[in-house]
Amino acid sequence: MAAHNFLWSLTKNCFTFGLIGLTVSDRYASIVPVRGSSMSPTFNPTTDSFMGSLSDDHVLMEKFCLQKYKFSHGDVIVFCSPSNHKEKHVKRIIGLPGDWIGTPMTNDVVKVPNGHCWVEGDNPSSSLDSRSFGPIPLGLVKGRVTHILWPPQRVRHVERKNHQKRHSPS
Repeated sequence: MAAHNFLWSLTKNCFTFGLIGLTVSDRYASIVPVRGSSMSPTFNPTTDSFMGSLSDDHVLMEKFCLQKYKFSHGDVIVFCSPSNHKEKHVKRIIGLPGDWIGTPMTNDVVKVPNGHCWVEGDNPSSSLDSRSFGPIPLGLVKGRVTHILWPPQRVRHVERKNHQKRHSPS
């Protein structure tokens, strides 16, 4: 009988902690792996194919910014790919609604529409970002990156960097 009570108590505790963990991950914050070199040197400054995902940076993504879509230029965000909702991308916000963004490849200036943002990777030579697929809807944003949590030697706060790509309309 004691073993039955122990197992029942253990099961209830695991279920309770599982629900609490799921709620925290769903509503407040979660840990996200950053793959590839599109955000280098901010994330994954060295690529080691031998170590694979063990050397990838893992970051803390907070979700409080989603309540009123409070983002700033230079914030690093996680968002769903506009072409494949199962893919998550990590990029830096360059432009917010109403901003004019210069596109160096076509020498055009694009206005970011309401409800959208312009994102780019810190490593433009290997980044699939708004230069490829245009402004992304804010509804695709999953959260803002605040800290690097893994690997241990890289634990730190993620700084907001302001890229000067915005233009005033002429």
